Amino acid sequence: MNKKHCSQSGGSYSLRQQSRRSFLQVAAGTSWLLLSRGLHAQEPATKKIQIGIVGGRFGATFQWHEHPQCTVAAVTDLRPERRVALQRAYKCDRVYDSMEQMLEEANDLDAIAVFTEAPNHVKHTIAAMNQGKHVICAVPAAMTLDECHQLLDTVKHTGLTFMMAETSYWQQHTISTRKFAEEGAFGEIYAAYSMYRHPGLESLWFEDGKPTWRHGFPPMHYPTHCTAHLVGVTGERLTAVSCTGWGDD
Repeated sequence: MNKKHCSQSGGSYSLRQQSRRSFLQVAAGTSWLLLSRGLHAQEPATKKIQIGIVGGRFGATFQWHEHPQCTVAAVTDLRPERRVALQRAYKCDRVYDSMEQMLEEANDLDAIAVFTEAPNHVKHTIAAMNQGKHVICAVPAAMTLDECHQLLDTVKHTGLTFMMAETSYWQQHTISTRKFAEEGAFGEIYAAYSMYRHPGLESLWFEDGKPTWRHGFPPMHYPTHCTAHLVGVTGERLTAVSCTGWGDD
């Protein structure tokens, strides 16, 4: 970031390879394009976006059904109890047993909300976009640089909109700080610092005595709740990362 410094503690990560820098340069330009061309800019204001929700735990906590230009038209999860939770949360009676079934049968959907386990985000996003659906996806958007390339290639190939559902950008303190920065209240920013703490996730590391995908998950695969504060306020992009961390038994 120009004249700014970002520091986070977590896993070990380095951006030293030219291929990685090249990817970040492409991703920076593409991400602004993806976020700026919202569905509302492509469709008449009177059109309601028909969205399908995939993932009935975190995916059942959003408010798409409260937006006047959006209708939750279909929901799905592999677990019956989570399908019920989605059905109740969004008052949606169109329920599918799997994402694959939804994509095959629900031809009227405009967009898919992917809120499945993180290792499957790219797989599910690509499947939805290849069926002609716009996608909003939980963080992290991808697990590896190779998956990032796959995601970008799919967006370019399909011409559809992908949005990473990072919430820190929309928090009130971020909105206020962004406004202050735009008004010049801080003068010339040369350093910025962000800290985010999310207690309680330890309970999700195990289920029925077995480790879940969250167990041992590298912290720096999931830095977006902090980086969104900095990027969301300054409008700049991270160009280098330095981290310290420790082992996980």
